[in-house]
Amino acid sequence: MTSCAAPRAERSATGTSMRRGACPSLAAPMQTGDGLLVRLRPAADGLTPAEMRALAGAAATCGSGVIEVTARGNLQIRGLTPESVPALAEAIGEAEIAIAEGVAIETPPLAGVDPEEIADPRPLARALRMAIADEGEALRLAPKLSIVVDGGGRFHLGSLTADLRVRALGGKSGVRWLLSLGGTAQSASPVACLEAEAAVPVLLCILRELCARGPAARARDLDAGLVRQRFSAGAALPRADNDSPSPPPAGLHRFGDAGTVLGVGLAFAQTDAGSLIAFVRQAEELGADAIRFAPGHGLFVLGLSGETAPIAQRLACSHGFLVAPDDPRNHIATCAGLACASARMDTKTAARLLVEAAPDLLDGSATMHLSGCPKGCARPTASPLTLVGAPSGYALVVNGTASVAPSAYRDENGIRSALSALNALVRENKDAGESALSCLTRLGTARIAAAFEQG
Repeated sequence: MTSCAAPRAERSATGTSMRRGACPSLAAPMQTGDGLLVRLRPAADGLTPAEMRALAGAAATCGSGVIEVTARGNLQIRGLTPESVPALAEAIGEAEIAIAEGVAIETPPLAGVDPEEIADPRPLARALRMAIADEGEALRLAPKLSIVVDGGGRFHLGSLTADLRVRALGGKSGVRWLLSLGGTAQSASPVACLEAEAAVPVLLCILRELCARGPAARARDLDAGLVRQRFSAGAALPRADNDSPSPPPAGLHRFGDAGTVLGVGLAFAQTDAGSLIAFVRQAEELGADAIRFAPGHGLFVLGLSGETAPIAQRLACSHGFLVAPDDPRNHIATCAGLACASARMDTKTAARLLVEAAPDLLDGSATMHLSGCPKGCARPTASPLTLVGAPSGYALVVNGTASVAPSAYRDENGIRSALSALNALVRENKDAGESALSCLTRLGTARIAAAFEQG
């Protein structure tokens, strides 16, 4: 086996990570168009309201006060400087907030709370973290390598991509864990079905193999057939269940005897520290005792009763948060926009314009993607409609990612009428009961592009 040693990430004089693909941590913040950015993963299941307020206050004091929750449910703080990053780290330490480091091991946001889950994935995730930590410096892995440990439930992680994923399977003989390589729950390649006590040793074996391949190796570099042969010995593996996507976080989620959880979304993935602090303080007065970050740019508020949760929901709405699953803003994916030096489009302004001018496109059947540049950071997968910042104004990609060749262009002055034309195209051609996605698919690229350019 080759050595697992890997070079340290190159750093600038400010400590900013310069290696492509590195994650922006406190130790290696990322330079963006509005200063330095730090991404944080709390080591605990969530934060107390007091911890959340302390973190938001530090974001306002040390940065711009803009706070984001990513599509994978991580917290981001923007607008930092080389001088203020140490102050942020100190504030986090004073609040006694433990931050997870190393390999990202992700569990569903309501793990241990959701009565619909097949099994609580947290014990397995903890055992895996401890085993990886015991490997120490001998186990060097790609900085963005991720592992999903999914117990199922209403807010499962089936739509998240991961290098390695284990998902609980129920049955007469008890819970077993399906191990797959790469992709989502539907696209990943199953390689083994394991008892809980066997999962960690097998995962460690695969991680050591990735380490041996070098610091950039990902699960896609492995031969799934060979891994399956090694750990399944020819046994038939269950097919992935046809999971329905997890709903948006926003809304009141009632779990019977298990209580009510309030989900709130961040409009276009962002909020400001002042609004977050004010809402969390009010929610705590109503009984909230924990805040968990959720994939899909949201937060879950735990500890509320069936009577106080609707009150907290109205308060969240007053602070600009998304509080209902049918809010059209739930169905728009935006990157940081002009906060990124690569962006040619103010994605947040464009998103508000999309809500105003094209509501018929936002019926929840698909996600519309607004990308400041062709990198498509906010949504690497294809969308039915993707609006991309371009030197000439706006480029429209139909049924593709931000990086593919656009189907149409429109200058900045004509974007409102272009979006209105797309809205009219769907409204006037949609059959009774038909979704926007189905209508767009039926109309085809040529008609969509013509409406965008001529509207």
